[in-house]
Amino acid sequence: MKLDILTPEGSIFSGEAYGVQMPGVTGSFEVLNRHAPMIAALGEGKLKVLQSSLTGPATFYTIQGGFVEVLNNNVTVLVEDAKKV
Repeated sequence: MKLDILTPEGSIFSGEAYGVQMPGVTGSFEVLNRHAPMIAALGEGKLKVLQSSLTGPATFYTIQGGFVEVLNNNVTVLVEDAKKV
């Protein structure tokens, strides 16, 4: 799936991903390849990008809340602030 992580300052990640784990406002959740369309609010916490498979390397970001949209195997994460951990 195509993943974009955007902040007001610009893009911090754009590329292919196997999945992404995010801190929702009521608990963590995960979006994998071919996920159903959805929009969700994000809370403060860690976002984990799985780039190849569940056992492959992962990239972590600390985020300050925002929103995620999943549509047509494209995931767009809009956050107020994000730092790579």
